[in-house]
Amino acid sequence: MSAHDDAAGAAPADWTRGGRGLALQRCARCTHVWYFRRDFCPACGATDPVSFAPAGLGTVDASTLVHRAPDDAFRALAPYRLVLVSLDEGPRVMAHGEPSLAIGARVRLSFREAAGRPVPYFEPSQDPDAP
Repeated sequence: MSAHDDAAGAAPADWTRGGRGLALQRCARCTHVWYFRRDFCPACGATDPVSFAPAGLGTVDASTLVHRAPDDAFRALAPYRLVLVSLDEGPRVMAHGEPSLAIGARVRLSFREAAGRPVPYFEPSQDPDAP
């Protein structure tokens, strides 16, 4: 199994490669989970990580409202919210989010078009079991 395959042998969709998904990796040796693909485990150095799609639930750790966008494509969206989310699987990810999101909010991952490409977008979780 390659470093970019899930347990079924297929690479999960990844927004950094044009897909509408988020790909995490897990070490087969030490079970450490991380975000951003690499060919080795950053915790133990093992060279056979398995890629998988997260459930998409998490908690907002930080939030900011961007008023000065970095380029023309994002200027059309300003002001927009960026959030730092701890996924239930462990890794933290930064993404766009609903304007109403606050620190501590339970969220669910989706994808929206921004600047002509899919980007991760968090919205309030509708999960009745979420805290």
